[in-house]
Amino acid sequence: MENLFLYIFFTGAVLKFVTVHFLEYVDYKKRKLHGTEIPSELEGHVDEAVLTKTCSYENAKYFFFIPRSIVFFLLKIFLVCIYFYQDVFATVWNVTQNAYLTIILFEILVSLPGDVLSIPFDLYGEFRIEKKYGFSNMNLRMWIFDGIKSIILGLIMNAILMGAVAFILIHLNQWWWLFVSSVMIIFSLGLSFIYPIFLAPLFNKFTPIEDEELKNRLEALLEKTGFKSSGIYKMDASKRSRHSNAYFTGIGKSKRIVLYDTLIEQLTVDEIEAVLGHELGHYKKHHIIKKMLVSVPFIFAVTFLVSLILKYPPLYTSFGFAPELFKVEGLQSMHPVAALEYAGIFLLGLSLSGFGIFTGLIQNFFSRKDEFEADRFSAEVCNGGEALCTALIKLNKENLSEFVPPDIYCAFYYSHPPLLKRIRAIRQAGSYSETSSSALSK
Repeated sequence: MENLFLYIFFTGAVLKFVTVHFLEYVDYKKRKLHGTEIPSELEGHVDEAVLTKTCSYENAKYFFFIPRSIVFFLLKIFLVCIYFYQDVFATVWNVTQNAYLTIILFEILVSLPGDVLSIPFDLYGEFRIEKKYGFSNMNLRMWIFDGIKSIILGLIMNAILMGAVAFILIHLNQWWWLFVSSVMIIFSLGLSFIYPIFLAPLFNKFTPIEDEELKNRLEALLEKTGFKSSGIYKMDASKRSRHSNAYFTGIGKSKRIVLYDTLIEQLTVDEIEAVLGHELGHYKKHHIIKKMLVSVPFIFAVTFLVSLILKYPPLYTSFGFAPELFKVEGLQSMHPVAALEYAGIFLLGLSLSGFGIFTGLIQNFFSRKDEFEADRFSAEVCNGGEALCTALIKLNKENLSEFVPPDIYCAFYYSHPPLLKRIRAIRQAGSYSETSSSALSK
């Protein structure tokens, strides 16, 4: 049983590898057989040339995914087989003899191989695939500076969070799971508050909407639905990519609505209003609050279970750790214990990482339900759902997203319903709404 978690790790890693390659092949096969067929719902909106380009783009990503997936799978197995994580931990602890530095440095160093190896793949994806299909507007200088800013921000936030975790593990060890869960939740909420004000502007420029007609329509919709925000902003997304999107960000007084400049260029005022109506649907239907009511107790439950598993020696011995080396006495006795327990949290996450794709099935299922509900809300407040349908078609078309992916692929990967299912559901809801209104007026 001393290698129990090693077996769990290998089982999950292989199972995930096989599953994702099976899913991607199923998607590729359907695209190859039916990718250029125009569904009846899309007639007059897309032509064979668009579908051919979409298939070509998706195929390029698929053929890029295969070597990337294999390389990272082999790296993951290799690092475990050479006891990389144990060696990093032992080296950092022996040099620092300090739990704070050990936890922070361990977190940084174990991510280095993957981060370094991802650089050539990220470069190829950005400057070969994305540029070839007209999406990327990045240059190498911008790409490097974005990377540097992301690294600096990541180091600062990791240092703060890991420092808090180290303090809790050292000084509040018996109830660490309770305090760590609280810190994670508070940190996440705090990040939601400061992100739109301080972090997002480091990468993009946000300006108030200048188009008076669009601004008035959107503000009227906000007033109609009772949504208060700090403003509606346009983001200069086009300086990096031609992909388009819209989103809410922040909490409380920092809450704002962001529209990509590419989205404003691609859609009509009616369609943008419908997209905003969809986002407001998440707010009015309390989707975020409902998710928090589920996720917060779940976080506490999971960290409690983790605290029990951390006392199980095979978690460490499976990866070459020798926990008995850290049984010391004296004033600083909790420092090595705390450092080792943090390593245990990492090792448990590593052991179970391959099974995340299957838990995602549940999350995606409920996420798609929320998206359908938000679509219906948009149809109700924006004079029917046709504007939302045409907006979704345009966004799908402009982003070269697949129009009819396989159901099994959607179940694993799609947090939003596929396009055709959304259109059918919106139009069905619109027909029901019109029938109800007619019946009430008689």
